[in-house]
Amino acid sequence: MTRIQQPSRRAALRAAAPRADAYAPVARALDYLVENFEAAPSLEETAAEVGLSPQHFQRVFKAGAGVSPKRFLQYLAAGEAKREMASGGSVLDASFAAGLSGPSRLHDLFLAAEAMTPGAYRKKGEGLTIRYATVNGPFGAALIGATEKGVSWLSFLGAGDEAMQLGEMKQDWPAARFVHDQDFIAPLAVRAFTSAANGRLDQPLGLHVHGTNFQLKVWEALLKIPYGGLVTYGDIARELGHPKASRAVGAAVGSNMVSLLIPCHRVILSSGIIHNYRWGSARKKAILAMEQAVCAVAQ
Repeated sequence: MTRIQQPSRRAALRAAAPRADAYAPVARALDYLVENFEAAPSLEETAAEVGLSPQHFQRVFKAGAGVSPKRFLQYLAAGEAKREMASGGSVLDASFAAGLSGPSRLHDLFLAAEAMTPGAYRKKGEGLTIRYATVNGPFGAALIGATEKGVSWLSFLGAGDEAMQLGEMKQDWPAARFVHDQDFIAPLAVRAFTSAANGRLDQPLGLHVHGTNFQLKVWEALLKIPYGGLVTYGDIARELGHPKASRAVGAAVGSNMVSLLIPCHRVILSSGIIHNYRWGSARKKAILAMEQAVCAVAQ
């Protein structure tokens, strides 16, 4: 059995996470701020948009996103991602050297992704039970599926596409048995969204994925990008020893179906333009802006 593994870190107490229902105003606010960032909405305007008082909204947003609305808006409007890449400041070399145990201490997520043997890969989930549920998170509703070994699916839901996403998950694991199980998924969701805000986890959060050898190598590279870091498709291709394989890398990045935890959102074009995200460029911009704002607060 092949394993994709990050360097081990000392387990730490998990940061307190909001209840699932507390994420709804955070998700609405993130969408609103991404859509209207050029107008720089005030705290009062954003709070009114989600139906909360400014003071309560400030607390709820910071608990769910890890930063204040003002800090998030600053990083969103500044185009931090574009400036970083335009300056030639690729972080991939440092990322691979340091992994998640680097000196920045910005990320305590420890992922042990268990990949399938070739035989098991061909069976596409035969003998496995995947439990799934839809949960609320800081970036909106998400569909999460998991086996006993770890999370095997995490996708964001748009309006009314839950059935479509569930169908895609079943297509990805056609021989598996699927069981709706909110109780099984709920604690995994809390830990996944805690990690999205760079919160500390009390134990490793497992992944159970399947893919080709090349896909697994690309996903392993994604796992080594530090929280808040950015790389290009070309960076990853060069790191893997295939400098002309940017397009193949892009296809492997796009085939990742465990969003957030395998951070395909941290890969952008060499021009700094943010697009090519399965769940929409607006959501990708929101995730990156939040990560970079959280990093700035932690420094």
